[in-house]
Amino acid sequence: MEENKKYYITTPIYYPSGDFHVGTCYCTLMADTLARYKRLRGYDVFFMTGTDEHGQKIQEKAKAQGITPKQYVNNFTVRAKELWKILDISYDRYMRTTDDYHVKAVQKIFEKLLKKGDIYKGEYKGLYCTPCESFWTETQLVDGKCPDCGREVKEVKEESYFFRLSKYADRLLKYYDEHPEFLEPEKRKNEMIKNFFDKGLEDLCVTRTTVEWGIKVLSDPKHTVYVWLDALTNYITALGYTTDNDEMMKKYWPADLHLVGKEIFRFHSIIWPAILMALDLPLPKKIFGHGWLLVNGNKISKSFGNYKDPRVYIRDTSVDALRYYLIKEVTFGEDGNFSEDLFVEKINSDLSNDLGNLVSRVTAMVEKYNDGIVVKNEKLPTEDIDNDLIETAKSTIANFEKYMDDLKTNAAISEIWKLISKANKYIDLSMPWILAKENNKDRLNQVLYNLVETIRIIAIPLQCFFVETPKKIFDQIGVKAEEVAWDSAKSFGVIKSGTRVSKGEILFPRIEKTEELFKVEEETEKVEDEEDKKGIITIDELDKVELKVGQIKEVEKVAKSKKLYKLQVDVGEKELRTIVSGLVPYYKEEELKDKQVVVVTNLKPAKLCGVESNGMLLAAGDYDVVKLLVLDNNNGTLENGANIH
Repeated sequence: MEENKKYYITTPIYYPSGDFHVGTCYCTLMADTLARYKRLRGYDVFFMTGTDEHGQKIQEKAKAQGITPKQYVNNFTVRAKELWKILDISYDRYMRTTDDYHVKAVQKIFEKLLKKGDIYKGEYKGLYCTPCESFWTETQLVDGKCPDCGREVKEVKEESYFFRLSKYADRLLKYYDEHPEFLEPEKRKNEMIKNFFDKGLEDLCVTRTTVEWGIKVLSDPKHTVYVWLDALTNYITALGYTTDNDEMMKKYWPADLHLVGKEIFRFHSIIWPAILMALDLPLPKKIFGHGWLLVNGNKISKSFGNYKDPRVYIRDTSVDALRYYLIKEVTFGEDGNFSEDLFVEKINSDLSNDLGNLVSRVTAMVEKYNDGIVVKNEKLPTEDIDNDLIETAKSTIANFEKYMDDLKTNAAISEIWKLISKANKYIDLSMPWILAKENNKDRLNQVLYNLVETIRIIAIPLQCFFVETPKKIFDQIGVKAEEVAWDSAKSFGVIKSGTRVSKGEILFPRIEKTEELFKVEEETEKVEDEEDKKGIITIDELDKVELKVGQIKEVEKVAKSKKLYKLQVDVGEKELRTIVSGLVPYYKEEELKDKQVVVVTNLKPAKLCGVESNGMLLAAGDYDVVKLLVLDNNNGTLENGANIH
C-alpha cells in the first residue's frame, strides 16, 4: 500500500439526548459510504465515530430517570452500537468521551493551554442554552431565545476559565482565504463569517463550576471542562495524542474529512481550528457541513408525528433500500426530504424495476439460452449498440470517481443508474429472445456476455452504498474476487469464458403501500416508555416478578422481522405460550429447540411485528454477544412450569 494513501474520516460524536430517527443516522451513513469508497480504492482508512457523554443536559436527564449519568450514557451507547450494526456502519473506532484515555488527554491539553496562556481564569456572565450546551451574547439571540433551537436561555454568572479565541480570529480568516477547500459548502463558510467574525469573536468559556458530570481540571478540580473543549478534542485523543503511544497520531493526522451537521459547523470551523493552532498542530484538510434531513418538509419531531426509528423502515424493506434513498435523494450539503411515499416509489422504480429486473432478466436468459454458461467470443465484431454500452461502462467509473472525490455522492450513484438504464435499453435493442429463436448462437452469446460484464461493473461501485446487494449480484454472475477489484471495473471484458451464472433470489421485491407499512407498534412504544423510567426497585417489587422454568418446543422466524423468533414455550400450562424474542442474530433455530430456559410469565402482553408475545426469556449480553440463560437439567429434576426463586 502506498504511504500517502491514508484516509482519516470522522463524524461528530453523538450527544445521547434522545431516541434515533432517520436524520440521526444520515451523517454516519454518509461517512460510511465515503469510507467504503476509499477502502475500495486501496486506501488505509480510519473511520471514527462515537458518543459525547458529558454535560449538564445528561446530568439532568439521568437525575430525572433516577440513574447515574454513567448508566444513562452506557444505555445510549449500547443502543447506538446496535443501530450502527444493523446499518452495517464500518467504523474502525467507537470512542466515548468517558473513556479513561480521553479524560486524561483532555486534562493534559487543558493544562498545556493554561501554561501557554491561551486559557485564563475569569468570571463568566452571560446567556446559556442547556439543550445546546451553548453560550450566547445578547446580540446573537433571536427574539430573545437560542438561535439554534429556539428555546429559552438563562443568565449564568460563575467563575470560569476562558480560551483566548479572539486571539486567533485574524489567523483563522487568513487560513480560510489561503485554503478555500478547508470549509465546505461555501455558503456555510460565508454564513459563519458573517454571523460570528463580522461581529467580533469573543473569548470562549471552557469550564463550569455548576456542572459535576464531566472532566475535572487537574489544577483546579472545582471546575469541569466545558463540553466543546472536551468533545472536539476527541479527534486527536482517539489517535493517542498526549500519550507515549502516538503512532496513530503520526500516521493519520491531519484528518482528511470532518463530516458534521450544519448546526455544529461553527464549533468545528472556528473553535476547533483555533484549539489546534494553540496546540501547534496542523488543521484537518476539510470540514464539511451537511444539511438536515426533513420528513415531508418538516423538521423531525415527535410533535409532528414523523419521529420514527430507522429500524422501522429497514424492517419493512431492507437496509440497502434505506441506504440508497438517503444517499440518492439528498444532495449532499443541502437539506433533504424523507417521504415514505417517495421511499416506496424509489424502491419499486429504481431498485426493483431498474437494478433488480436487470440482474433477474440477464441471469434468467443465460440459464435459459445457454445452460447458465457465459461464453466470450473475441473474434466476433461488435455492433454499434455494443460499442455504445461498452463505452458507457468504461466512462462510468471515471465519472463516479470524480463525483465521489468531490463529495457529490448522489451524482455518483446517478452515474451507476445511467449505466443500468443503458443496459436495460440494450436488452430491448438486441432482443436476445429473437436471437435464440433464430438460433443465432454466436450473436446471442456476445449479447449475453456484454450484459453479464456490465452487471459486474455496476456491482463494483455499488459496494460503496450497499452492504448486502453487491455480494448477491457477484454470487449470481459467478465472478471471482480478482474480477471485482476496483481497477477491474475500468476494463470491459474481464469475466472469463465458461463462467457459470445462476439466477438467485429477487434483489428488491416490490413494496405495496398499506396502512401496516412502516407502522410503529403502539405496544412496543409503551414498553419502551416504561423502560426509560426504570430506576431502583424494592424487594417487594422484585417479588412481583414471576419466574418459571420453560422449555422451547417450537421455533420459527417472524415474517416481518430480521431479528425476531416466534417461540412456543411449555411453562407447565395446558397450552404452549407464544413468546417473541430477538434472538435471530445470536442463535440458529436448532440451537433453541428443546432448551429449558427461565421465563418471566406475568409480563403484560406486547405485540411485536403483529405477533402477541406473552412472556420474556432471560438473557444477558450487549450489542455484540447475547447469551440465553439456559438451565442445566441433565438429571431431569426441573419440571416445566416450576417456580424459580
